[in-house]
Amino acid sequence: MPRAGLTALLSALLFIAACAPLSVPEPEPEPAQPRKDQLVLRPASFDDLPGWRADRHGEALQAFLRSCDKLLRRGSDAKLGGVIPGSVAAWRGACEAAGARDIGDHQAARFFFEDWFEPYSARNHDRERGLFTGYFEPELSGAKAPSDKYNIALYRRPGDLVTVSLGRFRDAFKGERIAGRVVDGALLPYPNRAKIDAGALAGQNLELVWVDSAVDAFFLHIQGSGRVQFQDGGARRIAYAAANGQPYLAIGRSLIAMGALTRENVSMQSIRTWLESHPGEAPAVMQENNSYIFFRWLDGAAADLGPEGAQGVALLAGRSLAVDRRFIGLGMPIWLDASAPDLDPSQPDRTIRRLMVSQDTGGAIRGPVRGDVFWGTGRDAGEIAGRMKHQGRYWLLLPRGLDVSALVN
Repeated sequence: MPRAGLTALLSALLFIAACAPLSVPEPEPEPAQPRKDQLVLRPASFDDLPGWRADRHGEALQAFLRSCDKLLRRGSDAKLGGVIPGSVAAWRGACEAAGARDIGDHQAARFFFEDWFEPYSARNHDRERGLFTGYFEPELSGAKAPSDKYNIALYRRPGDLVTVSLGRFRDAFKGERIAGRVVDGALLPYPNRAKIDAGALAGQNLELVWVDSAVDAFFLHIQGSGRVQFQDGGARRIAYAAANGQPYLAIGRSLIAMGALTRENVSMQSIRTWLESHPGEAPAVMQENNSYIFFRWLDGAAADLGPEGAQGVALLAGRSLAVDRRFIGLGMPIWLDASAPDLDPSQPDRTIRRLMVSQDTGGAIRGPVRGDVFWGTGRDAGEIAGRMKHQGRYWLLLPRGLDVSALVN
């Protein structure tokens, strides 16, 4: 372009720029990063706990005594887990005093908790409400040997499965665990559900029992324990032994994404109905949950009391709560204020305000204000647990004098 023409063009551009509003495009804002979960405590009084005086505290004391039996057999320096400071030593006095109380005297049990503990409102940062769900002990029909009817295996823990508590190596990973197997000196992921279903464990004599329903077996994996009723009579409790370390996926999300269910009607019952009515598609959907559970028999006196939770004690229906062990230790009394479905689906939800004890955990229980209520064994318990997906809040009851100032805000 001739110099004169270039000069004219530049002049025109400058004139246009001068007439245009002066503005610089705003950069696209970076997406907000979700805050990392954090347990925050706020001191409270027993008068702040809604419905406190109306509870049957002796039932909670019974559950607490089961936890104490476990705690008192540990060293005084042992930690309860979670982020609550203090060791078993801080709980020893309360546990020893609990043994002298009558679980049938609810008022005396209430006085015990008021004498030995202080309540703290639990929050996730400034949010006091969280999700509360339910679980139960399923009953399965089983046999000791495979047949055309009993052809679904429940496996015992494989000998090459290695479980690692990462908190032993880095404080930042406290409460986190992984699992895998060692191959050529390296820890590698363990086979997922699809690979195990395809025969990854075949030929290792790991079959513990055979059941007649893949859907029942799948829900046993979710619940973690159950009762097997044998075809030739008798029954045995089966309990959690280990997990393959693969991530847990709630397949309700998959069914919603497929359009098979809606967010409003997804529940354990609706998921089960869909799986049983779609036998051709069900295996692939269940295999989207890579997590796989291994089991063991639960025998002896404890087997007559109830299924065993992660703390290694028999769970008590309506009084045992599964929590996120990254935040809450096992064996702690917790006052729950939430709601739950009525046994009759046509009836409105009912309020549950009761003292519970943290005695279990689960792959789907994530967050400082999150809980899973154990409802008991059998169909009725499953009806309530399967439809429970409610907001609620809780208070931790911690030993008097325990220094939790680092968590108080």
